[in-house]
Amino acid sequence: MSDTQATPLRRQPVQRRSARRVEQMLDASAELIDEVGYESLTTTLIAKRAGVAVGSLYQFFPDKRAVVQALTQRNLDRFMAAVSERLAREDPHHWWDVVDSILDIYLEMHRSVPGFSKVHFGDVVDRQLLDDSRDNNKVIADALTDLVRKYIETPGEKLPLAITVAIEVADALLKLAFHRDPDGDPEIVEETKQLIKGYLAGRLGE
Repeated sequence: MSDTQATPLRRQPVQRRSARRVEQMLDASAELIDEVGYESLTTTLIAKRAGVAVGSLYQFFPDKRAVVQALTQRNLDRFMAAVSERLAREDPHHWWDVVDSILDIYLEMHRSVPGFSKVHFGDVVDRQLLDDSRDNNKVIADALTDLVRKYIETPGEKLPLAITVAIEVADALLKLAFHRDPDGDPEIVEETKQLIKGYLAGRLGE
């Protein structure tokens, strides 16, 4: 789990077998969210799909919200790891390339990661699912700000707000893109990239 929040787990799995069982529960919840949605998801369904007893699930999670909270945190951790790995590999020299990398990874997760297209980073469940003191997009903005500072030379005080606004705009437009096309309407995706770049150019400079 990331240190961006208190873990939703009742207890941390110590043995490898227990950790694997928790991963099975998260994988099962992701599959079921795609099939029945969050509202129809139950701990009984999750346990059955994961091949564990309901009592085993309750050893680690108090309810379905906690399961999906852990799933969402896992998705955020994987998203940040993918962004970090790509930026380190490509060593971008312009923030435009950083924007493309971040949005491309988000789009790929939306298309390929089970459950992600329905829950995203948690707003469907709770706007503060990832952290009790910050909304979900703020958690993402803070994490990206810390990461992006390594690659973008810009006055530090401008970057956090610029990234926060960019994320809110991108979030709204990409929801529209996927509403119109399950794979993301390519024209809206491209417009989103151009709009974000135009906004950031005005805040961070060319």
